[in-house]
Amino acid sequence: MAMASLSLNSLPMQPPSQHSRKLIDVPSSASLSYGSGAGTLKPIVISGNPPTFVSAPGRRIVAIGDLHGDLAKARCALELAGVLSSDGRDTWTGQETVLVQLGDILDRGEDEIAILSLLRSLQIQAKEHGGAVFQVNGNHETMNVEGDFRYVDSGAFDECSDFLEYLDDCGHNWEDAFSSWAEVSGSWKGERKMSESSWGPWNLVKRQKGVIARSVLLRPGGPLASELARHPVVLKVDDWVFCHGGLLPHHEVSKWMTNVDEADNESQIPFIATRGYDSVVWNRLYSRDTSDLEDYHIEQIQSILDSTLQVVGAKAMVVGHTPQTTGVNCKYNCSIWRVDVGMSSGVHDSRPEVLEIRGDKTRVIRSESDTFSELQAADFL
Repeated sequence: MAMASLSLNSLPMQPPSQHSRKLIDVPSSASLSYGSGAGTLKPIVISGNPPTFVSAPGRRIVAIGDLHGDLAKARCALELAGVLSSDGRDTWTGQETVLVQLGDILDRGEDEIAILSLLRSLQIQAKEHGGAVFQVNGNHETMNVEGDFRYVDSGAFDECSDFLEYLDDCGHNWEDAFSSWAEVSGSWKGERKMSESSWGPWNLVKRQKGVIARSVLLRPGGPLASELARHPVVLKVDDWVFCHGGLLPHHEVSKWMTNVDEADNESQIPFIATRGYDSVVWNRLYSRDTSDLEDYHIEQIQSILDSTLQVVGAKAMVVGHTPQTTGVNCKYNCSIWRVDVGMSSGVHDSRPEVLEIRGDKTRVIRSESDTFSELQAADFL
């Protein structure tokens, strides 16, 4: 079977140490510190550009899975995680919390840029309070930068057109336009829907306008592709590894996204990181239902996972990508957590769930009325 042939030969197979716990080498000049806000915790230290290693001593960590263009569900998940105000003002309420979103914000929904904008706004606010917000890229981010628009919602094409107009209104100041889009996108959408009937026979022209706008934003080197390139494919926060599909550490995707040499672009696409069932954004090895697997297959996967975690010096891995019909859950002695619950209305329209990590304990937060499931991190080792 394909899973049995998955190899970790690309990993430096030596015992983890203080100097061998890196997925990539990052210069010391790439390290940044976030203040500890009003609390007494040590500052968050971020290494890599895009971020690859994060030291966040004493912080509460929250992981949120795939959002797929559903702004309402995204806000609900963020409120459930305790990092977003419920008053509609999109205020960070997580204090010194570290939030990690596991990718696949694009496709299957119509408010993709608004979600990205909201997370950017929260990132800025969290930093002021000693917290942090991180995102990792998923397969739908890489697909769109490749120009694969198969799963784009028609409303998302419209959002791209609207956002380009808004960017023009903002004097092409990307930071101002991007960080404020979540706040104004609703009114733009409302005005657009009111005028949609006037398009009539011009709907094809409207669709072409949206496709062109999306291509401008997401082509390699485009402004939204460059925004996505700020996010890693693999992120390690303390003893936890976060990635969209499953870790095979070939961390070159952001270099491709920022490549503006179109003549040479195809040769720059990192096949093993972005394509194929064993790539880091597509891998479902750790996320599939184990009920249809033989014991020896489960043992093989457990061995691969254990070896990966040993090399990177982590106790557990958190992934998205594959919707879990039973909700957020863990497998393989809880060394893998699966947090994609298909919450977007374009997927399963499931209720949001998030994973919270506090020191040695984890819990799945489903709703205020539900019970929480807690496990000792010591059991993962």
